[in-house]
Amino acid sequence: MQQDSAELIALRTLAWLAAQDEIFPVFLGASGISAAELQQRARDGDVLLAVLDFVTQDDDWVTACAQDTRLDPRDLMRARHALPGGGEVHWT
Repeated sequence: MQQDSAELIALRTLAWLAAQDEIFPVFLGASGISAAELQQRARDGDVLLAVLDFVTQDDDWVTACAQDTRLDPRDLMRARHALPGGGEVHWT
């Protein structure tokens, strides 16, 4: 996946997340970013990675996001890996 496509998927995921009344505040709290700062930094690679990391923590969120945005659920993780700094982490 190209970086431009990954950024678009992350932005679509962010738009979906922002519309989720129950989990959006959880994301803001977990990330430590305010809604105003998020709006200003929406295209920032670190923010996009954080959005994808957060949503991909929960299979139900991935499924709901994919359905609502008409994405393949696997595209969220593919996009994460295509963004700078988003490669897989190996702990061994």
